[in-house]
Amino acid sequence: MLSLCLACALSPAGAAVLDPPGRDAATEAPTLERVVVEATRLRGVPAFETPASTATISLRGESSGAGGDVSEALRGVPGLLARDRQNLAQDTQLSIRGFGARSTFGVRGVRLYADGIPASMPDGQGQLSHFSLAGGDRIEVIRGPFSALHGNSSGGVVQIWSAEGAPGDPWRARVAAGSDDTWSAAAQLLGAGARVDYNLALSRYDTGGWRDHSAARRDTANLRLGVDLGERRRLQLVLNRVDVPEARDPLGLSAQQVRDDPRQAVANAHLFDTRKTVRQDQAGATYEHGLGEAHTLRLMAYGGRREVVQVLPIPPGAQANPLSSGGVIDLDNRYDGLDARWSWQGGAARPLELTVGGNLDRQRQRRRGYENFVGETLGVRGALRRDERNRVDNADLYAQAWWRFAERWSLLAGVRRSEVTFASRDRYVTGANPDDSGRVRFSHTAPVAGLSFAPRADVRVYLSAGRGFETPTFNEMSYRADGGAGLAFGLRPAVSDNLELGMKWRGADGATLEAALFRADTDDELAVARNVAGRSSFRNVGSARRQGIEAAWATPLGEAWDLRLAWSRLDATFRDAYLICQGVGCTVPDVEVAAGARIPGVPQQQLFARLQWRGAAWSAAFEGEATGDVVVNDLGSEAAAGYGLLHLEAARRWDGRHGGLRLFARIDNLLDRDHVGSVIVNEGNGRFYEPGAGRTWLLGAQWDWAR
Repeated sequence: MLSLCLACALSPAGAAVLDPPGRDAATEAPTLERVVVEATRLRGVPAFETPASTATISLRGESSGAGGDVSEALRGVPGLLARDRQNLAQDTQLSIRGFGARSTFGVRGVRLYADGIPASMPDGQGQLSHFSLAGGDRIEVIRGPFSALHGNSSGGVVQIWSAEGAPGDPWRARVAAGSDDTWSAAAQLLGAGARVDYNLALSRYDTGGWRDHSAARRDTANLRLGVDLGERRRLQLVLNRVDVPEARDPLGLSAQQVRDDPRQAVANAHLFDTRKTVRQDQAGATYEHGLGEAHTLRLMAYGGRREVVQVLPIPPGAQANPLSSGGVIDLDNRYDGLDARWSWQGGAARPLELTVGGNLDRQRQRRRGYENFVGETLGVRGALRRDERNRVDNADLYAQAWWRFAERWSLLAGVRRSEVTFASRDRYVTGANPDDSGRVRFSHTAPVAGLSFAPRADVRVYLSAGRGFETPTFNEMSYRADGGAGLAFGLRPAVSDNLELGMKWRGADGATLEAALFRADTDDELAVARNVAGRSSFRNVGSARRQGIEAAWATPLGEAWDLRLAWSRLDATFRDAYLICQGVGCTVPDVEVAAGARIPGVPQQQLFARLQWRGAAWSAAFEGEATGDVVVNDLGSEAAAGYGLLHLEAARRWDGRHGGLRLFARIDNLLDRDHVGSVIVNEGNGRFYEPGAGRTWLLGAQWDWAR
């Protein structure tokens, strides 16, 4: 398909050819939308001109979802897999081109930002829970080699931006209710004066859960405050809070349990009342200062605290081992950081943009483990079994340059130097549990370059290459694969060489087509060693390869209809044979995984389609999504079957003098198909599967008002 697209792009037929210097083509060439993806750190270069796979998802439209999971907004991005696990205790499962697929909770291998503030810790562990869809303006996604310019653990980049304030003090109120005692409420207030603008968004999502023992509630608050200081100076403050007072965890199911009753929770989930509590508060400030017409200085600082308490279903007998960390995890994370960068834009005939910067980030973690029983009472906090102070620091320097060195050619190149230091001080030392304190340091230089060619005014063809790296996170180092106590300091960073060939086309009628061929070869691939009762250990398994093709097409079909299509094919395999453990209690690997085995958690194919109709007052949309089968363990002995789902939504709007009222309805999984929505890679008890929801419905109302 890509070769066909490139052939069409390079042919002389079709839209106007890019004109030579001196010729006025303003009336001949199509006008292209100037969308700047800020995650590329290019201030004056639109996404269309960059030699990278990017996507921008607008959140300003009229959504018909519940607003409870960011996966609602990320549907239809090729190469990106965002899975609603029907389990708020484990957060959204997010991967890009196979990076991050091993994660059993949270996000790893993908770099996250919210309003320019890191939502990934310095060790690479990230969370989507404080992404505020209620106050959001757009989500930006970068895939491929240029993700590496964001440093450690950047197999891709996902960044959400809040809307800027607006005059007239517009506000929005939104409520929705649906299946399984699910309801949500959100409010957004925007405002703008001569110097100050603001965006305040509050939301609550509450659900009884599609599965047994999966009830949860999440409250979020987000404030973005902008201050125009004049003379190209601007200050932005961001405050956000997320509170999950209790999210119950139904755990995974075996294949037979899925067939018997996909809505059930395993007995241990009820016995130990498995659950998680999360609270996070974060603040950030960004200051931009223009120096003359060409120079810009940007300073960013942030800090926050994230507290997590999780109850696991580990039997008391397993905790008799003096090296056991217990069955209750108590994490207290404090983190902060600084980023400073200088940008310069110049050159009239041959535009040039330079950016140089650096950042410092640090994370201070207190990790404690407790028994999950007191006497005969299970699922409560018992005796202390682990107490350590962990620290991670990273210091990075980066530089990049974009240069249109000829009429049809441009170059984007960059480099980033990263140093990441992990340290742990053990405060739980007994005669049978020795001091496991330790320290390890990783460093890496990531070069990236991309060349873009414009055969016509509406086409870009590009080739890019780069090298990225990914250290293990603190959570991945927390449990050793050999069953010993202390952190797994023997883990090594994974290093990936990335290559991408792509094309972009923009039609005069608003149609777009993007396609890319890509390959990423990784050394010291990080993989799940074993995953038992919610506790995971990891190992390096040699080399791996992720390669495939992506395509996205969007086109208007007349005045009232729009069509979007996205397709991905990804072959993700281990290239080296390695040994794994099989069986409960195994600590010495003795079973071989052959070279060429598929990487678990990665579907080979994804397809998304959305057909939308908009009338004067009514609107409707029909969605379809299909996902290929997913291997769930290294041996490939089991897999979650592929599936296809259909969704339907409709809405009616009434406009008034100061705003409008919109009523909407949505049915997900219209045909009530049984399917596995996500998987738990290498789950030691064989409970790999997290079933997706059957047919569900949602009704809602949204009221917009402005003076």
